[in-house]
Amino acid sequence: MARTRTRYALLAAFAIGAAVSAGQAHAVTPQEILPDKALEHRAREISGGLRCLVCQNQSIDDSDAPLAHDLRVLVRERLTAGDSDQQVRDFIVARYGEFVLLKPPFSAETLLLWFMPLIAMLAAAGILWTSFRPRDAAVPSSAPDLSAEERAALDTLMSDDDTKKS
Repeated sequence: MARTRTRYALLAAFAIGAAVSAGQAHAVTPQEILPDKALEHRAREISGGLRCLVCQNQSIDDSDAPLAHDLRVLVRERLTAGDSDQQVRDFIVARYGEFVLLKPPFSAETLLLWFMPLIAMLAAAGILWTSFRPRDAAVPSSAPDLSAEERAALDTLMSDDDTKKS
């Protein structure tokens, strides 16, 4: 019994490790890597923040798409030409728009993008609150008061219902 648990624990640890390491795989080919380690590090920093326009869910570092390869090469060419990191980002954004950035800057154009998760959570909380709040079963306070005759008739009806039930 203990051996089986240990075996399952090892398999689970292996599966988790494989999943984590798969998420860290890079699509950068050896031909793209710059010989200067400092420039290569800068290129990885920049390309890690750029979105693959084909995959749209990965950085260009993680994507195998041909366009991602072209963008990685372009980033490295601009760095070897002497551009600063910001100049490279500005060049890519000027060419492809702000959508190419994985973390777009906070601006008027991206306001909805930044606040949409908060808006969705507030809407969900409002729906849940209205769905699960206790309903007030009492008579609304705007109901008119009953006259003495109406009250007596209601009491008679209520007492008749009670005697029928028993």
